[in-house]
Amino acid sequence: MKRLMALMLLAMFSVGTLTACNTVKGVGKDVEKVGDKMQDKADDTGGTDPK
Repeated sequence: MKRLMALMLLAMFSVGTLTACNTVKGVGKDVEKVGDKMQDKADDTGGTDPK
């Protein structure tokens, strides 16, 4: 019984960890997209051209 409970806890922890990794990866992609769009807008206005 103790072994079963330990395996269940380990499985739940593993699933939670894997889900969190995917969530963080997704947030990183979203932040990167926002940064790319900001850079494109800055390029369009000429705000990033060196003088």
